[in-house]
Amino acid sequence: MADGPQTPASRASATLSSGLWYRWSRVAMVGLLLMLQLYFVASHRNVHVPQPSGPPPLRHKHSPQAAIKPLIDEFLDENSPLRHLFFPDIKSAIHPANGSHYYRPGHIWLDTQGNPIQAHGGGVLYDETSHTYYWYGEYRQVGVIGVGCYSSKDLWTWLNQGIVLSAQQINNETHKSNMLERPKVIYNDKTGKYVMWMHVDDVHYRKAAVGIAISDRPTGPFQYLCSKRPHGFDSRDMTIFKDDNGVAYIIYSSKMNTELHIGPLTEDYLDVQPNMRRTLVGQRREAPAVFKYQGTYYMITSACTGWAPNEAKVDAAESIMGPWETIGDPCIGGKEMFRLTTFLSQSTFVLPLLGLPGSYIFMADRWNPAELNDSRYVWLPLAIGGRSLESNSSGSQSPWPRVSIHWHKKWRLPLSWRL
Repeated sequence: MADGPQTPASRASATLSSGLWYRWSRVAMVGLLLMLQLYFVASHRNVHVPQPSGPPPLRHKHSPQAAIKPLIDEFLDENSPLRHLFFPDIKSAIHPANGSHYYRPGHIWLDTQGNPIQAHGGGVLYDETSHTYYWYGEYRQVGVIGVGCYSSKDLWTWLNQGIVLSAQQINNETHKSNMLERPKVIYNDKTGKYVMWMHVDDVHYRKAAVGIAISDRPTGPFQYLCSKRPHGFDSRDMTIFKDDNGVAYIIYSSKMNTELHIGPLTEDYLDVQPNMRRTLVGQRREAPAVFKYQGTYYMITSACTGWAPNEAKVDAAESIMGPWETIGDPCIGGKEMFRLTTFLSQSTFVLPLLGLPGSYIFMADRWNPAELNDSRYVWLPLAIGGRSLESNSSGSQSPWPRVSIHWHKKWRLPLSWRL
């Protein structure tokens, strides 16, 4: 999320200030408005976790930045006439009372009490003991006041379990004037503890550390233990991944977001082991989301453009420690400018669908710089299968299967899965 030490306001203003494209003609503005209106209003068929079929769209041959610059300017402008398209109002909210089970990416999502869900930059834990999903994320008001937790049996109806880690309880490290971002929780089978890792920082993004907390229950309360710089390096956007054998790993953006670091955690998940690998060096990637399918590891990341959305990239590896090889942009469907902005969102987590091998939910955030507590969730079906048409670094055919994130205005999981 952060591109070096910047405040949230400076992130948005830095992007807005490069606004030579913003002064386009009235005709161009009207044309863009009409195109977006048609795109968002156009009907899409309802889908049930589609499997990839047919080749992905041909990749753009022109500059992706030139293609999306007008759209990004409008997205970041809180006075834009297109704002209702990027952030639809409460009238079209996802409400559990209607029982439709349709996901509507970018719309307000309400919990069972009718309040907007506050779980930004989060991840989902499936608890095998209670057979329940727990969604953890940043609980935002004016700032981040803690880590929110929601529980669900069907991944659509979410009960607010409250703030499971209060920012004010963390020795003022994550007071609302500072930063607590991207909390992730995994369960340690050996210790019986639920372990939370998160990015903690000051308002200028100079602390650049991780925070660690534990709990006996998935609904908390979590006890904050400490903060540290993993392996002695700065750490900003991060995630943790628990492998099939119980070994857990941390993946974090480091060296001022110029590269990613990957390394295993200790057996109790409370610290890092000394071995670490650098990957995607010099590529300036952040917002890692890692998942595994048939022995292959996949990682979706975004570029570093502050709060502005950009093109997603997926990499694959036979070992989580690397080497990692780029597959390409996984986004499919919709207009090119939306694919090039990851459907106006940024990756945070990839959730496997139990009982549906090769099918996942891609979880992302549509950040609202003007009101971060009104940022939206973009959940879309992700599938693995079919040949990738991307070329690897040597120019030959990529050996990895295709990873596809399908855009849909609304979609829902199969009825058989929900039962």
